[in-house]
Amino acid sequence: MTELVIKDTDHIGETAREFVRLMGDDTVFAFYGKMGAGKTTFIKALCKELGVEDEVNSPTFAIVNEYRSATTAELIYHFDFYRIKKLEEVYDLGYEDYFYSGALCFIEWPELIDDLLPSDAKKVTITENSDGSRTITV
Repeated sequence: MTELVIKDTDHIGETAREFVRLMGDDTVFAFYGKMGAGKTTFIKALCKELGVEDEVNSPTFAIVNEYRSATTAELIYHFDFYRIKKLEEVYDLGYEDYFYSGALCFIEWPELIDDLLPSDAKKVTITENSDGSRTITV
C-alpha cells in the first residue's frame, strides 16, 4: 500500500506527478472517497500531468468523458457513476469496451458498480484530513 499526501491545491500537481510515476502498467483506477474529498480535482490534476490540454470536468451527467493526451495521444476515460440507479445503465453504456480497452480509466463512485470492476482495478482512496490536506492511498 502506498500513501501520498496533497498538502493543498497549490501542491496537487506534485502529488499527481508522483501518482503517475507509480501507475506502472495498470490502466483502471477506482477512486473512492466521500463527497467533496477531491476525487474530481485529483483526476483533473492527473489528466493535466498526463498531457491532456482539454478542459477536464466531472462527467456527472454524461457518465463518461473521453480525453486524449496531447503528448502521447493516449486515451483517457473519466467516469462518474454517482447518478447510476441500476447496473443496466452501465451495461447499456458498454462499460466492458472501456474497462478492457487498455486505455486509462479513472472511475469516480466505483462502489456503485463494484461487481463490474475488473479484478485488477487499482483501488484509490482519497481521505480528507483535519488540516485540509488529503491522503491518497493506493
